[in-house]
Parts: sequence; C-alpha cells; structure tokens
Amino acid sequence: MTVRLLADENIDPDIVLGLQRRVERVDIVRVQEVGLRTVDDPTILQWAADAGRVLVSHDLKTIPGFAHDRIKAGLPMPGVFLARSTLPIADMIDELALIVEASEADEWSGRVVYLPLR
Repeated sequence: MTVRLLADENIDPDIVLGLQRRVERVDIVRVQEVGLRTVDDPTILQWAADAGRVLVSHDLKTIPGFAHDRIKAGLPMPGVFLARSTLPIADMIDELALIVEASEADEWSGRVVYLPLR
C-alpha cells in the first residue's frame, strides 16, 4: 500500500505543492483541507490513524509524545515524520519524495521518524 500523508498545519504549503509536482500520484492532504486546523494533537493523530495517513509535522515538542502514547496504548498509529522547521524546503521535498516513491505504508506503522533520514 502506498504511503498516504497528512501535512500538519505548521508544514509550509510550498512543501506540499513541491511534493505534488515532484511525485505524480502522491496522496497528501493538509489538516486545513480536512477540517482539523485548530484541533489538538491527539485528535489529529486519531484522524490520521482512521484515515491511514502518516502525519508530517515540524512539531518536535508535543507530537512525538502523543504518538508514543498511542503506540504504548496499542492504538493504531500509521507513523509520523518529523523535521525541524529549519530543514530547507527542497530537502524536505526530497525526503518525502524518497519515502513515497521507495517505501510502503506498513514500513512506517508505529514509528516516529525524524527527517532527514540517516
């Protein structure tokens, strides 16, 4: 199954647009597009789990803790990709393009992954 993404509200729209231009059939939505703009992190992670989408975020402070809480509780967690907001947009697009083109969704399930990949 292909990797489907949910971009958190703090992800620059240029990252989403650049990824869509780079990867022809990428499946990415922004929280703003699905009515999650002002909801809390646990709700976003629940929505991502229900929709089978890996969350992409710059929120290094709270998202990892909530994601790990879901994992410990045995709740579905399709995965989280985290990157510092200082990671250049082009590098972020490169990282996400590589993930989408070269991996399957189940490889990221239950994982919190920091970008860039090492």
